Amino acid sequence: MPVSPWSPNPRQQALLDEVRARGAVSVERLAQRLDVTMQTVRRDVQRLAEAGLLLRFHGGVSLPREAVAAGAWKERQALKADAKARIARSVAAAIPDGSTLMLGIGTTVEAVARELLKKNGLRVITHNLHVASLLSEHPDCKVHVAGGVLRSRDSALEGDSTVDFLKQFKVDITIMTALGIDADGSIRDRDQREMPVAQAMRDQARETWLVADVSKFGQPALAEVGKVPGIRRVFTEALPPAPFAQQMQEWGTLLTIAS
Repeated sequence: MPVSPWSPNPRQQALLDEVRARGAVSVERLAQRLDVTMQTVRRDVQRLAEAGLLLRFHGGVSLPREAVAAGAWKERQALKADAKARIARSVAAAIPDGSTLMLGIGTTVEAVARELLKKNGLRVITHNLHVASLLSEHPDCKVHVAGGVLRSRDSALEGDSTVDFLKQFKVDITIMTALGIDADGSIRDRDQREMPVAQAMRDQARETWLVADVSKFGQPALAEVGKVPGIRRVFTEALPPAPFAQQMQEWGTLLTIAS
């Protein structure tokens, strides 16, 4: 009798959905999100990894590299698309014509770039090839693209040469996003390697603006790549959960909720 192919049970499918939504997740975070023990998570992770559906690393799991490369960017584009569009319109309305900008990674930043097609006289520095491609259609926007090592999952460039390139410029505004914003004010991403580029972009800007849909608040993710204190403005589409609004007021960060 032929053996039926194995498929995840509902709990394991929920675990997979968490990893797909965030790219990489710690075992501890999975246990909290699924309300199960860490032993149960480890057992499920082992089974899913044996099936080729997850990739394990010390303390956590991610999608297999080929799965990320195949379609994660398009999935992220579609996720919260309306919220991202509203945020992008609000950001673009706040940017004066003739501004100099640095644009980071992420589909929310790319939504902002799309709205910038309506602005005049901009100069943009980016390490995001999606942003560069979008703005290449703009006849009145000069785009400077950093060199470096190309990352397949999001078409971003990284490495020492990327950082060195960004340090040549001083801009009015850096626009960046986050995989998560923790209650302690830390800006989170999936990979600590994001830190040098993100830091350079903040250092070279007179102001830094953070764009993130409201679901990112309270999502700690694995790696800290910055702090909300020091960010001039945060744009989102709805009031963040407590205590974020009050904290941002204390930190001197202007919260803008896109209409």
